[in-house]
Amino acid sequence: MASEVKIHPIVSPWGRFGLYTFFIDAPEPAIVDTGIASSPAEGMAPALEALGRRIEDIRWILLTHGHIDHIGGAHALWEATGRKAKVVIHEDDAPLLRSRQAHVDDYLHARGTYLGDPEGAAKVAAATHAVISGEMEPTILVRGGETLSLGGDVTVSVHSIPGHTPGSVAYVVDGQNDVFVGDAVQVHGAANGFPGYSDPEAYRTSLRYLREQIRPRHLYLGHPYRRADGVAYGVELDRDQAAEALRESTDIESSVHHAAHRCLCQGLGETDSVYSPFASVADELGYDADPTLEPSPFFTTLHGYRTQFTQKP
Repeated sequence: MASEVKIHPIVSPWGRFGLYTFFIDAPEPAIVDTGIASSPAEGMAPALEALGRRIEDIRWILLTHGHIDHIGGAHALWEATGRKAKVVIHEDDAPLLRSRQAHVDDYLHARGTYLGDPEGAAKVAAATHAVISGEMEPTILVRGGETLSLGGDVTVSVHSIPGHTPGSVAYVVDGQNDVFVGDAVQVHGAANGFPGYSDPEAYRTSLRYLREQIRPRHLYLGHPYRRADGVAYGVELDRDQAAEALRESTDIESSVHHAAHRCLCQGLGETDSVYSPFASVADELGYDADPTLEPSPFFTTLHGYRTQFTQKP
C-alpha cells in the first residue's frame, strides 16, 4: 500500500448514548456499521462534511453484525448514496438486515425466555420500527475469507469471528492491520457491565484467532467497552490496548464459563432473584447491575452456556 488509509471514528447521538461508525477514507470510501435510522443524517453527514467528504461519496457499507444499533441506519445510508453503495454482511446475520421480525424472534428464542415481560416482544418490535430505517437485501453476502477492493491498492479482508452473533465479522485494512470488530470483543461489556455473546465456544475461539492470528495494530470497537475496574476503553485502541482488551476478554469469558458450568451442574431453579435462574452466577461474579435492561447481555450469554451444556453428550 503506497500510503496509509485514514480511519475516522464518527459518533452519532442516541439518547444518552453515542453510536460509533467508522469512515475508511479510501478511493471508494467505506462506512463500517451504520448506527440507527437517524445516524446517517445526524452523525455521518456532518462529520463527513467536516472532512471535506459527502455522504453521497460512500461506496461501501460494511456491517460487522446484525444488531439494530449497527444495521439500523443501513437502508437510510444506502438511499443517501443514491443506492450506489454496496452493502456487505455475513450470510448468518443477513436475516436481521432483511427482516425486523428476525429481531423479535431472536429476543423470544433467548433472553426473552428469562425476562418474564409479557410486553417484551411488542417492545422489541416497536424498537425495530423506530430505529431500523428499512428492511433490505444486502448486495454482498460474505462467509469470511473474502477480499474487498476499495479502489486503488486499498483492500479489506473479511474474517469470520462468530460468538457475539453467528455472523460477526472482522474487516481488516490490508497492509496496515487496522481491524474493525463491531461488538465481537466485549471485555466486561458496555453500559450493562456484562459481556454479551450468544455462542460462548465460538466467542472463545474468535478471541483466540484475533489475538494470535490477526494481532491488530489498531482495534476499532463498536462501543466503549469496560475494563475490570469499570473504566471504559475508547473505541480506537492501539496495539498494546488491543492486546490487553483481547487478553482481558479471554480471562473474563473463562470466569463466566466456570461460574456458568457450576450453576448448570447444580441444576437450575427458579427463585425470586432478578437473575433467576442464574443467580449463583451473578453472586459468584459479583455482578449487581440490572440484567433486564436491553439488550440484557447477562441472559443472552448465560442462555448460550445453557444451550451448549445441554447439547453435550
